[in-house]
Amino acid sequence: MVKEMAEKIVWLGHDCFRIDASKRIYIDPYQIEPGPEADIILITHDHFDHCSPEDVEKIQGKNTVIVTEKDSAKKLSGNVKVVAPGESATLEGVKIEAVPAYNTDKDFHPKENGWVGFVVEIDGVRIYHAGDTDLIPEMKDIDADIALLPVSGTYVMTADQAVDAALAVNPKIVIPMHYGTVVGSAEDADKFKEALKDKMEVVIKTA
Repeated sequence: MVKEMAEKIVWLGHDCFRIDASKRIYIDPYQIEPGPEADIILITHDHFDHCSPEDVEKIQGKNTVIVTEKDSAKKLSGNVKVVAPGESATLEGVKIEAVPAYNTDKDFHPKENGWVGFVVEIDGVRIYHAGDTDLIPEMKDIDADIALLPVSGTYVMTADQAVDAALAVNPKIVIPMHYGTVVGSAEDADKFKEALKDKMEVVIKTA
């Protein structure tokens, strides 16, 4: 079931994914082409490369629900639900949990902003999108089958730190993200995969 779900996760570059499951879910759409209409759009925080109203419009229909934190909500229109870390919502059978996402050794994503990652439970599989974050203590409490983790460094954790994050979450499958657009390269993803080769399955998606 987990492997089948992993195949339904489409990387659209940077931190953006589309999940083609019983509901179509987009996370952090940025620099995307118009695509299939979203049932749910999740936005982790209000930086331009995560909260992009013009990209949201490309996939937003009259029934699309957007789940995000308070800062991004101010930039968006339509059916917008605001969540903070520790809160959850269930939309048409999809459980969405907002979890902390913040920096520990830099100031781009302060903890006090209340920005988020998400754990999405859909079709019996739990998918963790970490958002823009460093390795944080809360990761050890996250229950996920699939984890989408940033690996680029600079604004988020490095590939080495992401290895520790993957081990803390301990999913069945992990997918690297946050490289190849704003910062970071495919080498970061390759380094991450190599470091985990005997520990867990790493799937590198192509955009």
